[in-house]
Amino acid sequence: MYAIIEESGGQRKVTKDQTILVDLINGGESKAGEKITFDKVLVIGEAGGTAKLGTPYVSGASVVGEIVEPMVQGDKLYIFKFRPKKGHSRKTGHRQRYTSVKITAMNG
Repeated sequence: MYAIIEESGGQRKVTKDQTILVDLINGGESKAGEKITFDKVLVIGEAGGTAKLGTPYVSGASVVGEIVEPMVQGDKLYIFKFRPKKGHSRKTGHRQRYTSVKITAMNG
């Protein structure tokens, strides 16, 4: 079984027992093992079978997940600024913070 959910302005295909990284929830203050529900389900269906399509969301469908780690840091991204013929260069970095969620159930 799979579902396509809308999360943080983007769409994501998820399956049961899959671990995904979502944008930081509650500033990283949530507890491991806490349940989270995704109500914005666009498509839900069986692999190789039929699927329910939402307009825009499937009514009564939800995806339930469990928080594995409240705060996980992503990969380091480097930003390099350079101005030619001026002798100016600057290198900065950024690491996005995420919450790790394991999908436990799909209803609908």
